[in-house]
Amino acid sequence: MGRIIEQENKVDVICQHSRDGTIIPMKLRVADEDGEFQTYLIRSYKDITNYGEADNHKVATAINHMWTFDCVILVFGRERRIRLLYNSFENLWRTVEDVM
Repeated sequence: MGRIIEQENKVDVICQHSRDGTIIPMKLRVADEDGEFQTYLIRSYKDITNYGEADNHKVATAINHMWTFDCVILVFGRERRIRLLYNSFENLWRTVEDVM
């Protein structure tokens, strides 16, 4: 399995939308350089979205349309850190760094 193609960093993500407005990424699927899909369980995540000064920690409302998550996945028995971006206008998930 090779690296993800850097020009096309869109990924499939299974996530949970909670009733308080938070998003929890759970699983992602990416195409490697051979076009094969690889699925990874997100072992942990941290929501690093900029909520601005109006954040009262009761309702998660981003001041822009981009949600940002630092995630840990397991790749061949080793933990790897990636950053996921969710664009709520386009309903698209992207990775910022390569998974591999």
